Order: sequence, then C-alpha cells, then structure tokens
Amino acid sequence: MTNPSPNLISDQILEKTKKHPCYSADAHNKYARIHLPVAPNCNIQCNYCNRKFDCVNESRPGVTSEVLTPDLAKEKFVWVKREIDQLTVVGIAGPGDALANWEYTKATIEKIKETNADVTFCLSTNGLMLSEYASEIIALGVHHVTVTVNALDAEIGAKIYKFVSYKGKIYEGSAAAELLSRNQLAGIEYLAQRGVLVKVNIVMIKGINDHHIPEVVKKVKELGAFITNIMPLIPAPGSAFEEFPQTSMKDINDLRNTCQLDIQQMRHCKQCRADAIGLLGEDRSQEFRICNRQTPKIRTPKVEEKQYKIAVTSKYGKLVDQHFGHAAEFIIYQGDGHDFQVLEKRAVEQYCQGMEECDNDESKREGTILSVQDCDAVLTMRIGYHAKLQLGAKGIYSVEYCDTVENGLSYTVNQLTNKVLL
Repeated sequence: MTNPSPNLISDQILEKTKKHPCYSADAHNKYARIHLPVAPNCNIQCNYCNRKFDCVNESRPGVTSEVLTPDLAKEKFVWVKREIDQLTVVGIAGPGDALANWEYTKATIEKIKETNADVTFCLSTNGLMLSEYASEIIALGVHHVTVTVNALDAEIGAKIYKFVSYKGKIYEGSAAAELLSRNQLAGIEYLAQRGVLVKVNIVMIKGINDHHIPEVVKKVKELGAFITNIMPLIPAPGSAFEEFPQTSMKDINDLRNTCQLDIQQMRHCKQCRADAIGLLGEDRSQEFRICNRQTPKIRTPKVEEKQYKIAVTSKYGKLVDQHFGHAAEFIIYQGDGHDFQVLEKRAVEQYCQGMEECDNDESKREGTILSVQDCDAVLTMRIGYHAKLQLGAKGIYSVEYCDTVENGLSYTVNQLTNKVLL
C-alpha cells in the first residue's frame, strides 16, 4: 500500500488543504482555525496527559477553558467567523477524544454545515474508535483526520498508555496497546483508501519510543498517510510523565529530517489547545470565550397564567457557569418569563468530581435529580447524557446555556413554551 492515489483526492479537497494551517506550511500564517471543545470524554489514558489541568497561558492538547454543547459551538463559530474573516477550518480536538464523543462531534459538524457549507472540517483522535466510525466520518464530509500513533510495538505502547476503555471493558499493558494500534492502523488505511487526508501525530518520548518512531512513520506511509507530525513531549502537571524532561527541538528536528526521506513532515505545529482560535502562532481563545460574549437581553412574551420554577447551576448567581454534576447547590427561581425571584437555595452532594469521574456515581446522581423534581426545568452550563435522560423521564426539561442567569431564565421559558420535553 502506498500513499493515496492523486485521483482519489478531489481538486476541491486539495484546494481546501492549501488553506488548512495544519496541513500546509504555507497556510499557517495566512489562514485561521477554530477548535471547538465539544468532546470532553476520553477512552484512553496516556501517561503524558492530564486534561484536568488548565492554564490560560498554556498551549497544549487537552487544555480548554470551557466545554461547549453543539448548539453553543455553532453560535461560537458564527461569532468568530464574523470577527475573523480568514477562518477556514473548524477542528474538533478534545479536550478528550472526538470519536469517544461522536454524538456531540457529529451534531456540531452538522449544525455548522447548516450555516457555512464551505468551511473545512478536521477531526483529531487517538484512533481507538476510528475503524468503527470511519465510514460515518466520510459520509459527514470530513476530509482531514489527525490520528495520534505513538507506537506499533505493544511493549513500547504499554509504557505510554495506562489503560484503554473499549466497548465496556478496560484493557491495560500490552493488550491495551495492541488493541489501540490495531484499530488505529485499520482506520488510517480505510480513510486513506477513500481519499481522506490523514495526518499522523507522534509524541516523541526520549528513552521510550524515540528509536521506534521511524518504524511508525514507514508503516503509516505504507497505509496511505498524507503527512506525519513528530511532536515533543510536554510534561503535563499531574500526569505520570510530569517529571520527564521536555523533548528538545533539536532532537525533534533531527528525527524529522530522518523521516522526511519517507514522508513529508509537519514542522510548524504549535501543539494547540482544544479551544484554540486564530492563526497558529496567535491564539485568541480567551478573547472569544463564550461566557464573555456580549448578547442582547432576551425577552419572551409575558405569560400571565403560568409560573415556572427553574433550578439554576451558578457559582455566584450571575452567570450560568457550572456543570450540573459539579453543583453543590441549586438556586431555585420562580417567574413568568419576564420577572423572576429567588425562592431558595438547595444544597446537594456533588456526584461529578471532574471530566473522568462524571456520571459514574448513580446514587448521588439520583439524589441530585430528586432535589429538583418539583421544578419545570434545570438551567445549567453542561449536563451529562444519563442525567439529562433521567430528568426528562421525570418531565424536567434540561437547558444547556452559557450566559447571564437573567437571559438564561428567559431563554429557558422560551424553550418550555415552544418545545416538547425530551
């Protein structure tokens, strides 16, 4: 197997690739991208990754200052596109894995395509679910996919990955690495044979996989990869590799020069955040945080005969800025869509301690849901799939929103009066 035949790649895709900052060295300082952080969950644990650590001044994969719903992601894209005319690429790169959150990833792409059919979509994945979703990726019109492949050898992979969660089972050690590698390679080959441009990222970890990387490069080239991107290890605080030294750029470039003989190398990667916006060398993500957006006050027709009771997750009572499972209390509001008053605050026990632990404690989640069972709706920044289903089963509408509480309450009433409970 060789690189994808040119006749498999349409002229339109090649033209879009010229404006893709991660696939074209000539595009990275001319065209902008937006990473939409709609994929919080991950199905593997890399020893170099800790997605819970976030610093606004830090740029590395897995870092984000907010997690968006598909609807909010669409709103954010429209907002950013209006402000950054040279925006050409929408990427979904976490903060977890795009395919471990396929429902959110797919919905986000579909919603943005409704507003802009010309934008280029790009996915980044660890590849565990790639062979399963490859055909859907193609059907969705995604022609650029990045897969992180750090090892082919299971013994080497076992040193890089703590565990793999696959179809309800946890794999560890060489079994985990072997499963991951098999799925990655099958997915890469499937996509490349059908004209999708596959970029393979490889994290260089001195003393673990550095000597093995040329073998990885040769293999993915054989399967049809378009380009490879050898990246330095960035030791993340709290990760298993936090004490490892960061790989030097001299070592990275020496290895790139060696592998350049086999396949073209990306040399301008900035190892971007999961919410990166703008040119590769000029991240504007903090400028476009959706909670900082200035929006007009939403007004709804006054409904005299109906009083709505709404439970809100808010840290300080100003913004809807808290995850449903993170809330230690709910602020209960009552009103008619125009005017609301605080009835009470109800303390609850958090059942979600972070992205990886969410939705796991059934009894705590049930207790939280029971605490709002007399409410018409829950207004929250984000809510897990299972919690949303349980609320819906009790006739409680859940609204994900990220703005002021005042606007959120009006928006919720508008949803209640115009939609059927799910």
